[in-house]
Amino acid sequence: MNRTMWFMERRTGRTILVCGVIGLLASPANAVELKPKTVAGFDRYIRATEQRMENDSRDGRFLIIDRLPDAARQQACLQLRQGRVYTEELHTNEDSEAVGVPGGLIHHWVGIAFIPRATIAQVQAVLQDYDNHKNTYKPDVRSSKLLERNGNEFKVYLQLYRKSLVTVVVNINLEVFYSRANENREMSKAYSTRIAEVADPGKPSEHELPVGNDHGYIWRLYTYWRIEEKDGGVYAQVESVGLSRTIPWAIAWLVKPLTKSIPRDILSRLLIATRTAVNSTL
Repeated sequence: MNRTMWFMERRTGRTILVCGVIGLLASPANAVELKPKTVAGFDRYIRATEQRMENDSRDGRFLIIDRLPDAARQQACLQLRQGRVYTEELHTNEDSEAVGVPGGLIHHWVGIAFIPRATIAQVQAVLQDYDNHKNTYKPDVRSSKLLERNGNEFKVYLQLYRKSLVTVVVNINLEVFYSRANENREMSKAYSTRIAEVADPGKPSEHELPVGNDHGYIWRLYTYWRIEEKDGGVYAQVESVGLSRTIPWAIAWLVKPLTKSIPRDILSRLLIATRTAVNSTL
């Protein structure tokens, strides 16, 4: 076999493999049901995570980098002020043990960006402009709408888009709550109240799959913002906890790396887009 034939056969083999994986991920026959035990495990994980946040705040660790040793924290702050984005994968334990989520996979990441010359009010204005999120955060957000506001409480609709091995579109309803820790610190919590996967997006046959009985790309989503004004600007931190189905063993070797790269990339884009939107108002 000459080199050209070997290359063509290898490329054809990879194409067949990828097509097979896409078929496995996207086939209606591979839809899965969200089980009560999975929801219970995720809820327990969220409670433990929020308890960790409360403990951190009580002990003076408002941002995730405040947990670092002094030298590492100062280095992280310097890099942030130079325009870099800090990201880290997190794992919440309860009583020093991992929280089990049977039938589910947790995606827990945090990211921080620094926005020089900005104020909390300017960052808040961008985050609360939900009708404009489809422009601020495109292409990850395809559609957005503020459904209801009552003071610092919001009800929001978003349609999220992601294309990797397969194209994933989901409709998400969120409830969002903002609160002030003090004059230099603000927090928010957003959690999904409904997530529906969209089948055949952009086609005349577009429709939602039954909630909790779909491909399991994303079943639950919690997002926490922490904004601190200091050092001549604002540190904007977002912590995201998502729940998806577990990865079928046959394709875990191919898909598992994406469970780390995708949420990290999304957080980075989210923070950079927020900084860009705030900068446009300065």
